[in-house]
Amino acid sequence: MNFDTNKYKVWTWKNPLVLHWILNPGLAFNELILGQRVPKITLIEKNNKPLAERSYVPCPHCGTIHSALKWSPQNHTAFKNWFGLYCDHCSKIIPCLRNLTSYLLLGVTFPFWIWFRNRWKVQWLAKQREKFSKPLSLTPPDFQWWYVGLRWGLFMYVFSSVLYPLIDGEGVTTKGLLIGIPVWVLGGLFFGYLMKKFLGQRNTKQSVAKTQQAT
Repeated sequence: MNFDTNKYKVWTWKNPLVLHWILNPGLAFNELILGQRVPKITLIEKNNKPLAERSYVPCPHCGTIHSALKWSPQNHTAFKNWFGLYCDHCSKIIPCLRNLTSYLLLGVTFPFWIWFRNRWKVQWLAKQREKFSKPLSLTPPDFQWWYVGLRWGLFMYVFSSVLYPLIDGEGVTTKGLLIGIPVWVLGGLFFGYLMKKFLGQRNTKQSVAKTQQAT
């Protein structure tokens, strides 16, 4: 697909933020368990709106450019996208990137899930059609940064203080559990605040350019 580069920035796997999704092993949980996915191509509109409002996802099958807010918590579509993002215009699947750790885990477990994949996909598509047949809200949700941050911190606490020591063979220790609590509470709140600032980020360069043109 060709995009108007005067109107959009085109984010692919080469973008640092998208590359972080691919390389961060902790995000395999979001992808495999929660079904949170990142499209292969994201378009960022060059205007002064917050980032969440100027993000778009193009469908390579029908050419429709969707607001990324279609896949958001208030529409109950942000998760359970295991097979990709569903296009409600042509009923096909928008391709998504794959986290590296997810890719490795799927490769190892391939003999177990391959027998059920087609049946799961048919059931998933039916649920997507039903879900997207209802009116969708394209307004940004109220972002509770502290709640998002603490949820992320809880996941990282369990992963780093419980799961990783068990996998590594070191075992869970009381000291590790106690140290992890303040570390991941503060870390989670910091992460949530950064997400709030990032999602509310405006294209200040564009704003300055418009101001200069107006004067």
